[in-house]
Parts: sequence; C-alpha cells; structure tokens
Amino acid sequence: MTVGGALAGTLDLALIGPVAAAMVAGGLIGIERTYHGHPAGFRTHILVCMTSCVLMLAAMHQATWAFVALPDQRLVIDPTRMSHGILTGIGFLCAGVIFREGFSVHGLTTAASLWTTSAVGVMFGIGMWDLGFIAGGATLLVLAILRFLDARLPHVGVVDVTLRWTRASVPGEATLRDLLSDSGLKPVRIGHVVSHDGQIHEHHIKARGPMPLNVAGLSTRLAEQGGLAGFSVMPRDD
Repeated sequence: MTVGGALAGTLDLALIGPVAAAMVAGGLIGIERTYHGHPAGFRTHILVCMTSCVLMLAAMHQATWAFVALPDQRLVIDPTRMSHGILTGIGFLCAGVIFREGFSVHGLTTAASLWTTSAVGVMFGIGMWDLGFIAGGATLLVLAILRFLDARLPHVGVVDVTLRWTRASVPGEATLRDLLSDSGLKPVRIGHVVSHDGQIHEHHIKARGPMPLNVAGLSTRLAEQGGLAGFSVMPRDD
C-alpha cells in the first residue's frame, strides 16, 4: 500500500468539510477587509477562521487523542475550555491591528471582524454549520452592505488637523476656532507641540463636523494662511 493510500484509509473525511467551510467564510470576510485597504486582510482572516475551527475540532474529538489515562481515573471532556482559550487568545491578534495616531484610534472594525471570524470558525469546529454560515453572512452584511447605509446616515464626522507654524506667526486658540468654524468644524481638543529650538509650533487638533466634512474648503483656507509652514487634514475612517 502506498503512503497516499494509507493516509486516505486513516483520514477522517468528515473533518475536511468544517475546515473548508471555515476557510471560505474567513476568506470572504477577508476579501472585504483587503478591498478597503485594512491591515488584516484575506489570508489573515482565513488563518484565523481555519485555526479556530481546527482547534475546536481537536477539542470535540478528544476521544481519538493518543494518550493513556491514569489507572482508575475518569476522563471528563470539556470542549468549552478550548473555545474560551481561542477567543481570549485572539485578543492579542486584534490588539495588533488597533493603532493610535494623534487623537485618532484606527483599526477597531478590523479587530472586531477578526474576533467575529474566530467565533465563526468555532461554530464550524463544533459542528454548528447553520450558525457558522449565518454568522459569516451577517458579518459580511455588516462590513460590506451596511457600509453604504452608514455613509448615508446623518452623523458627525471627525477630522485630525495638524498645523505647523513659524515662531512669529502662532495664532491664539480663538483664531484657530474661527478658522475651523468657517469650514463647519468645531474643535474638541487642541494640543501643542513646540520644537526644541522654539522655531516651529504645532497644533494637533481633533475637530467634529456634520458629514460630509468640508475638507477641501479647510485645506484651501489653510493654504492661504501666512506663517503656516505646513499642515495636514486627515478625516478619520475606521
């Protein structure tokens, strides 16, 4: 008998279906994240969903594990321990895609999608195929389709503004607020950073305004300001 034949004889084909389904569900969620340029994308979501499924399959089939129980000892199988460990451990991976830039925090939605993808993999691993497909479809609905609805809902947008002034041209906060209000923005936080030689004074501003934000108008007004050595206007989008 060949090695391939031996493997086919010992391979549990019932394990292939859940792993394949987990890879498909994770891949579909990952495609949406990759398409929108987020750090954890296609392959990452496949690996998260597949690994969660494989670990749960291993926990559900502990009776086939190659170990010898101690004499007169009763073996109690509790697969829920594995799921607790998976969903706790995935938190470390989720933390890796969340980052802070100035006053902004990015990557929260991608972290949530990884956490959800892990849960989908767990569902396939324990044999709850229906719930796995429902959860995977619901995740795609939230990430892909509801994105368009979210863009049309009336809500307040957030923008991060960084202004670099020369020493003799630094305006007061009242002037800054007037400058932003002309573009429909209201600053909620203003930070100050001064260079070591005191020649450059930076304002780091977190501002809110009705959507769509008037970023082009603000950029035009800032370009006309004398004494402004440079600036950046970054709308926040998770």
